[in-house]
Amino acid sequence: MPKAIERVALQAQALALRTALALPQPVRRAIAGPPIRIDGGELALDAQLLLKLQHLSGNRNLSAPTVEIARAAMLQSTHLLPHAPVSGVSVGERRVPGATGELAARLYRPHQLTEPGELLVFYHGGGFVIGDLDSHDDVCRFLAKHAGVRVLAVEYRLAPESRFPAAFDDALAAYRYAVDNAAALGSSPGAIAVGGDSAGGNLAAVVAYHAARSGLPKPSLQLLLYPAVDATKRRRSRELFGEGFLLTDRDMDWFMDHYAPDVGERGDHRLSVLLADDLTGLPPAYVVTAGFDPLRDEGRAYAERLAEAGVPVIDRCFDDLIHGFANMRPAGGRFGEAMFEIAGTLRAALALRV
Repeated sequence: MPKAIERVALQAQALALRTALALPQPVRRAIAGPPIRIDGGELALDAQLLLKLQHLSGNRNLSAPTVEIARAAMLQSTHLLPHAPVSGVSVGERRVPGATGELAARLYRPHQLTEPGELLVFYHGGGFVIGDLDSHDDVCRFLAKHAGVRVLAVEYRLAPESRFPAAFDDALAAYRYAVDNAAALGSSPGAIAVGGDSAGGNLAAVVAYHAARSGLPKPSLQLLLYPAVDATKRRRSRELFGEGFLLTDRDMDWFMDHYAPDVGERGDHRLSVLLADDLTGLPPAYVVTAGFDPLRDEGRAYAERLAEAGVPVIDRCFDDLIHGFANMRPAGGRFGEAMFEIAGTLRAALALRV
């Protein structure tokens, strides 16, 4: 009975959210409240409305009293937004080798793609503690279809069961697998990109860095969606947006305390790639940040350092959006616009190899 009650409550929340998103703009503004302006930017109405509804529902943090509760909450959140699976994409379940055992993976292939081409190895976000293939299924389907690229999404061991550098080790093993099995995946060793969001963006960046330094074939591109790239420093954006914009200051501490509880390890370039002495020779990068995100400034700093090192960089900040906006795409509106832009830019960047 309790589970049945939980399902009904979840369905009611989903219905309320979908109803609110479909209301006329003046009504949505009345619910969301006056525009929020910070640091020269104005929060998109769609983002403000989602945050207001999240606040009213009592779901205010990505962290939780226990890891199990946080993971369940993230999974539930994927069912709250309007949802219809992206059409025109074939999805196959796979098992790929990790550092210490097999990892779950999915290969997404857009139906229009029949010839060998680019492959994007994608790592999901979730602070190295939460998230999985299901939480980022929509993101991967959308990128596959609208960027015209095969996507190999891979899971990795999560903390606190497996702490730093376990996630990095698995991410690198998955990339090696993709390189070694490129033909079977519909690609070639020189046409494999890496990408991810938040913690997954971190893994994509450190895999790209390690590949460039270890003799592995370099990724053709690194797609970094609001990446975490420095676990040692509190930047201004964390002070400005550390409360009330989905990813909170408390969440960030909670995630890092689970993944890398030894503070002395947090400057390791396998976690804080922004601190690496030399970034020359890395693959071209498409770095996406959000204006109302505590991670904004470190993402922008990484894009700047890459450019200074002579790495071709597309540096795009969506000034009016929040952390995690890629997962909010099913809500449409500003989230959908941003993801269509990202997919279009990714398609062009892969075609040109920047």
